[in-house]
Amino acid sequence: MTKAITEEKRRQDIALGMLERYTGSKPREFFPYILLTNFDHYFNLFTDKYRVIRKHGSVMEVAHAVSEKISMINFRIGAPTAGLVIDILSYINPKAVLMLGMCGGLHPKVKLGEFVLPMAAIRDEGTSQFYMLNQVPALPTFRIQKILSEVLGRMRIPYKTGVVHTTDYRFWEFDRKFRDVLKEERAIAIEMECSTLFVAGFRRKAPIGALLLISDLPLKKGGIKSHKSSETVFKEFAETHLEAGFRTLKVVQSLKDEIKLRHFQW
Repeated sequence: MTKAITEEKRRQDIALGMLERYTGSKPREFFPYILLTNFDHYFNLFTDKYRVIRKHGSVMEVAHAVSEKISMINFRIGAPTAGLVIDILSYINPKAVLMLGMCGGLHPKVKLGEFVLPMAAIRDEGTSQFYMLNQVPALPTFRIQKILSEVLGRMRIPYKTGVVHTTDYRFWEFDRKFRDVLKEERAIAIEMECSTLFVAGFRRKAPIGALLLISDLPLKKGGIKSHKSSETVFKEFAETHLEAGFRTLKVVQSLKDEIKLRHFQW
């Protein structure tokens, strides 16, 4: 056995151990179709609807809908945990991973409660650099996004497409220079995980897509998210968001061929 194979086997053993420790669920319990969220409300909706048991690990929560062959992970928030969850999931060879997240709308014409189907993400966070060189674009798996768009069409849900800005900068809303940069970029929305998910998915060969919900309009007066406004968004749009993600994974399940990454694979 070569040194490279030995090291990869050791990495796999460690990663699978981390998956179990961090989620409280054995690797064999996971289905290859996985929803990701970082909001308790979405996780609660999933567990209540499919009457499944929650499993708590040291960092994350997971639930497995056996009847639907779909798992959902609440991985909390931020780029580091986004990279971590994709890295450890890659060792169970997922067929499709789909992030259901929220974002701040930046474009002047977007509205609260609209959905965003990201076509790419600006890598303004500190995690994705450890997976790929900075010049590598952060792109989701094209076919997952295409299926998502078809599902949204069948559900008659309007949505926007565009580039999102991923950052780990908190309270950027009060930084005038940063806000000016956002306007120059013309990104449609801002959030904290997509670029890491996309780049880590490419690096670790895990098909990954995302559907985001505009939960606030931080560039507008009074538009920064509050506890009250976030509760309103959850109440009005979360069920639709979850259903769109669920239907997308069911379509992927029905495919005879496997989802391939958008990038050319060496």
